[in-house]
Amino acid sequence: MAVKPVVLALSRSGEPTAHAIARSLNCAIHGREGRVQNADAFFANALNHTRDLFAAGTPIIGVCASGILIRGVASQINDKTTEPPVVSVSDDGKVVVPLLGGHRGANRLAKQIADALVGTAAVTTAGDVALGVALDEPPLGYRLQNPHDAKSVMANLLSGGGVSWNGTPIFDADLPAGNEVELCVTEAHETGSETRLIYHPQSFALGLGCARNADPEDLWRLVEDTLHAHDIAKGAIACVASIDLKADEPAIIQAANRLGVPLRVFTAAELENEAPRLANPSDVVFAEVGCHGVSEGAALAAAGSDAKLKVEKSKTLTATCAIARAPEPITHLAGRSRGRLSVVGIGPGQAAWRTPEVSRLVADAEELVGYGLYIDLLGPLATGKTRADFPLGGEEARCRYALEQAALGRNVALVCSGDAGIYAMGALVFELLDRGPDEEGVSDAARRVEVVCSPGVSALQGAAARAGAPLGHDFCTISLSDLLTPRDDIIRRLNAAAQGDFVIAFYNPVSKTRRTLLAEARDILLQHRPVDTPVMLASNLGRPTELVRYRRLDELEVDEVDMLTVVLIGSSNSRLAQLGEGPRMFTPRGYARKIDGDLTAKRDDPYIPEKATQ
Repeated sequence: MAVKPVVLALSRSGEPTAHAIARSLNCAIHGREGRVQNADAFFANALNHTRDLFAAGTPIIGVCASGILIRGVASQINDKTTEPPVVSVSDDGKVVVPLLGGHRGANRLAKQIADALVGTAAVTTAGDVALGVALDEPPLGYRLQNPHDAKSVMANLLSGGGVSWNGTPIFDADLPAGNEVELCVTEAHETGSETRLIYHPQSFALGLGCARNADPEDLWRLVEDTLHAHDIAKGAIACVASIDLKADEPAIIQAANRLGVPLRVFTAAELENEAPRLANPSDVVFAEVGCHGVSEGAALAAAGSDAKLKVEKSKTLTATCAIARAPEPITHLAGRSRGRLSVVGIGPGQAAWRTPEVSRLVADAEELVGYGLYIDLLGPLATGKTRADFPLGGEEARCRYALEQAALGRNVALVCSGDAGIYAMGALVFELLDRGPDEEGVSDAARRVEVVCSPGVSALQGAAARAGAPLGHDFCTISLSDLLTPRDDIIRRLNAAAQGDFVIAFYNPVSKTRRTLLAEARDILLQHRPVDTPVMLASNLGRPTELVRYRRLDELEVDEVDMLTVVLIGSSNSRLAQLGEGPRMFTPRGYARKIDGDLTAKRDDPYIPEKATQ
């Protein structure tokens, strides 16, 4: 459970209990607007907020009725191996119920809360109730090699079986003795089964080095051969470590992913501090990167000051590998991560249109970067996080800052409205990364960070959904801002789109100082499509001030459009239908013609029985 839980306070009567839980767990309180006095953040709708937190992977402790939490997360429940803990607590703190994620921290949370409040943890997980332990949730620093067998092993014990230990017991529980189940704790590779669970103490740090763009399979073979030769289980590796110059090296990244462990990197100076402990110092390596050993130095630095080399440097033509062993399982990771920049689109504004993936990336981020209004739209999801607000017009500085913060090993989210790749910061991030040494780009360290792009609901999609289905056939988008695009190019694109009879979405239609291009666009389009072509004006989509209205193309007026408005212009085939729920705009794709043609073809086909065409 890497993410800190959030305590939800829904009522004045439960507020003291919520604060007591927050103090004991050192976590934030989110309170219901109008009902709770003091909280770190406030929300308007309990069900929506619970759903958003759950989708983001945030553990939830609700001081409220269990049913509220159940209804809030019900639509999101699909995988118990990845879902965050959900715990309900009565207003008086006397009853604590882990609802979801019992073996992912909920049972442990419930017991902690019950101890702090002098209440009762109503744990219903069979293993915890009967044995006081969850065998698939080993202590920090240990890894279960065969978690898929834990259910069978637990069923065996609940049926009266007993346990024999092979190695030092790691659970603080009085398990029944017997020979029906074996719990094995070992650094070596062992095979588990439905009656045998294998636990590996993660006491080893794997140091890797390689030539630029080394073959990932060559490096992986070296790793596997080294582990096999020294009888070290893959599950006993706590992390992969290397020099920071290799933070973006595909072969090293893939090795860490295959082992399912973090990649930690160190500066040359940090690795040079390990020089006295190296078994194979190299002046050649020092001349190349500034330290006397990469794989050995990184392994020792990651495993800690009391660690010793278990495996000295071994190598191929392009890669090196070394392993250091710590005296205890490694629970604190030295060095820094590669750094990640998540470029996320949060949709037009309302949380319901924000994807679960975006919510998770925001929840995982240490720092949020963006235009202040967009970060504000995240609501309580942004609470407690470092944030860097940039004004409109500071786009390049915003992206450069986000990349450089990620280069320090931080997990950063660059927050954009709509979709980050549509008229937003996504393209600028990659432009900065692609600039040459003679251009003002970013540091070499920033070029090595992981960049993740996650889609969002664009204003175009939001407007179309509100209208009905205006994008049912070919469409395009054109920005009417000439700040970044030459005016002549905009006019050329307008004429081409008009002649092509595309449905058109206009972004940035006007500003305080730019008022003419929308009128010119209207006049150009009127040369190619009917005067009664439907036009939709959508402002502040997904927000309380949302405003949608329809016009004929010849009645489109610039003064009723602002910079927060998306303008959707229909094609010559688009229609505005007056339906029971109001006007709906749509563009037929031609299915009627296709169906008629298919039926005619079938009637003329002698191989299709007559009844098949009826």
